[in-house]
Amino acid sequence: MDSAHVLSMVMLLAVCGAMLAGFQVAFTLAGVGVLFALVGQSMGVFDMLFFNALPSRFFGVMTNELLVAVPLFVFMGVMLEKSKIAEELLTTMGQCFGALRGGIGISVTFVGMLLAATTGIVGATVVTMGLLSLPTMLRAKYDPKLACGTICAAGTLGQIIPPSVVLVLLGDVLAGMYSEAQMSIGNFLFDPFSVIDLFAGAIIPGLLLVGLYLIWQITVAVFRPAASPAYFDVDVGRSHLLQQVVKVLLPPLFLIIAVLGSILGGLATPTEAASFGAVGAMLLAAFRRTLNWAILGEVVRSTTRISCMVFGILIGASIFSLTFRGLGGDEVVEGFLLNLPGGSITALVFVMILIFLLGFILEFIEIVFIVVPIIAPALLKTDIDPVWLGVMIGINLQTSFMTPPFGWSLFYIRGVAPEAIKTADIYRGVIPFVILQLIALCIVAYFPALATWLPDYLFG
Repeated sequence: MDSAHVLSMVMLLAVCGAMLAGFQVAFTLAGVGVLFALVGQSMGVFDMLFFNALPSRFFGVMTNELLVAVPLFVFMGVMLEKSKIAEELLTTMGQCFGALRGGIGISVTFVGMLLAATTGIVGATVVTMGLLSLPTMLRAKYDPKLACGTICAAGTLGQIIPPSVVLVLLGDVLAGMYSEAQMSIGNFLFDPFSVIDLFAGAIIPGLLLVGLYLIWQITVAVFRPAASPAYFDVDVGRSHLLQQVVKVLLPPLFLIIAVLGSILGGLATPTEAASFGAVGAMLLAAFRRTLNWAILGEVVRSTTRISCMVFGILIGASIFSLTFRGLGGDEVVEGFLLNLPGGSITALVFVMILIFLLGFILEFIEIVFIVVPIIAPALLKTDIDPVWLGVMIGINLQTSFMTPPFGWSLFYIRGVAPEAIKTADIYRGVIPFVILQLIALCIVAYFPALATWLPDYLFG
């Protein structure tokens, strides 16, 4: 490698070291990008004219209609969290399954699936479900390890089940990378790829994960009944329960069907559907009489903080990637991946392992904006389907999100769990679910049609 390529690799190490040291991600990306651009210019291996592209990149971020969906989906999720819908769902589902062994675990998994399809915000879902369901599971004499593992697994479903914020950001990045990769190899007749394709592709793998979680809950209830006992043995009144189920489940189900159905049916873009979802969440909160100025102000502030973080990292990543490409770092990565023995399959396995390991120390937003633009172009120049690749990355990110010892959901559940629950119990509790995640990842890897069939069926 020449000096420019070596400098690009040092640049990667520098940004990872700075983030591990605790510096703010957005400023780290921008600062490292500018610093190495100046170093490269002084060495005669970088042309500062590359930075003339920054205004157009920033303008592209500001005018990207798809990215407007991010704050809208975040608003929808935070509003549903503050409107006590999660609490009502857990209570109602607990009444439905509470008389069965493992019933609360099944209820938590179902509610995690519904919250994933309505919020798409993992941290908030894990914390909310931990606060609401963990005390109930402990009162029911659940094994603390199983209780913590169930909550972590169900809470992270928001990574892969649409309308996940992860999928919106990942789909936007992959769409640009795919178009660029195909044109670079002279293919100008490729089928376009969009976030809508990724939404459709993630539905079946997401349901596969839910099914594996439920199978594990039932298995534990059968073979280790003391670990997941029934919550109660009395009749709660079936007619009243049916009314409660209809009252609590139908509104969020309608919102899910309206948002996802309008996107997959071609009736609305993701941004338009997100705006409908945000208004729908406000109407649900108003219907439950939980919407007031204090709640609305809290939701707006929370949405602003999350959105500023996302777009700040995106702008910083634009500076970083511009310098990295100017130094030829993308050529180094592409040459390394494409020259691995075994071709594209070996390259994909290497990338999956890399993303899994980076998920221990980096947030999903950082991986999407830093790592994916570096590794995706090389993979997308092969015969790898972009929908399949996106779903694989999504499941992988979800797996690393709850893998000991650095999984982010473990920190969330540790923050709300009582002191009587040891950190080691949380780690042991999530291990079976991490294994289930890896099984799901292998299944989707071996059967790509699980990710590609529904987009092909819906969009031809």
